[in-house]
Amino acid sequence: MSRVPLIDAANTTADRQALLGQVHAAFGATPAMFRAVANSPAALQSMWGSFGALGGGRLSPLLGEQIAVAIANRNACEYCLAAHTALGRKAGASSEQMAAAQIGQSSDPATSAALDFALKVVEQRAQIADGDVQALRAAGFDDEQIVEILAHVALNLFTNYVNVAFDVPVDFPKVALR
Repeated sequence: MSRVPLIDAANTTADRQALLGQVHAAFGATPAMFRAVANSPAALQSMWGSFGALGGGRLSPLLGEQIAVAIANRNACEYCLAAHTALGRKAGASSEQMAAAQIGQSSDPATSAALDFALKVVEQRAQIADGDVQALRAAGFDDEQIVEILAHVALNLFTNYVNVAFDVPVDFPKVALR
């Protein structure tokens, strides 16, 4: 059971209803994570706005989902692992690609470099070196994409922490942590 109420869009304030309506329109349902975050309209606006902004960024939706599952697995966030595995499959990934990304691996050198970087940022609390950024450039990423990778890391830390701290019930097909 969630440690915070899951807000019902039908019985809440107009600002929450508007944002939850956008989420519902995008997913065809209102995932529990957004209902938990809706306890704060400012937090919900921040989260939903970040998803929208990064969804329109230069990184492919697939790479965004691969980064998300790697971080979710590292943070033991079952909710995000389940959600982003499903979204990764929707973005065209195979089950094998998503399972590999879950442990920070990919047969694609650029994806592998992005996953390595993202996990290093998480594990080392952003205490990275010049060589870590240079490795991304060597893999073909430009500065705009590198900053986007870091933005994906930050957004996924936010969502992981929400789901783990508040024990949000998983409403996507479950995926085992590795």
